[in-house]
Amino acid sequence: MIAKLKGLVDSAGEDWVIMDVAGVGYMVSGSSRTLAALPRAGEATALHIETIVREDAISLFGFADIQERDLFRLLTSVQGVGAKVALAILSALPPTELQNAIAAQDKTAVSRAKGVGPKVATRIVTELKDKVTGLVFQPKGVQMESGASQSGGTETDNRVIADAVSALSNLGYKPVDAHGAVARVLGSLGEDADVATIVPAALKELSSV
Repeated sequence: MIAKLKGLVDSAGEDWVIMDVAGVGYMVSGSSRTLAALPRAGEATALHIETIVREDAISLFGFADIQERDLFRLLTSVQGVGAKVALAILSALPPTELQNAIAAQDKTAVSRAKGVGPKVATRIVTELKDKVTGLVFQPKGVQMESGASQSGGTETDNRVIADAVSALSNLGYKPVDAHGAVARVLGSLGEDADVATIVPAALKELSSV
């Protein structure tokens, strides 16, 4: 099972890249986010790989960071969500935004991805609500081999969210419910909101559920 590839970018297309690893070319599918982060042809890079084996094919899917790979795994665990749809979702929503959308049960945000209808979006947010919390506070940035940095936010953003969820959990709320409330209020408060602003708003949100 291939878990990671490190080599040179040979060529790339809209949804794929061929990586030259010691003279062997591997075709890897990826989200637009991951592919946009790749350096130019001939330069070095590394991708986390998810290998999917079927009777008629072995397919490789590459990710700029482990967070995106883990979300891919969760998405493809949902009935009706194949690899192509999962990549479309990851192309439409950065990992942290997707996690927050699922935690907040925001099926409208998820349905922005190409090929995702209301029914599939509803199934995704319903089935994955309790599963994304463990992924939420992983680092959002990734350093590629080429030296180019990708980011879906800042470490400060993650810390504020983590502190707000922790405060609500200390008040007796389940972490998954706390994160869902924080994700929902951030939509109106904005990304610059601090813990002192987020917690009261989230408490109001939780009390209205």
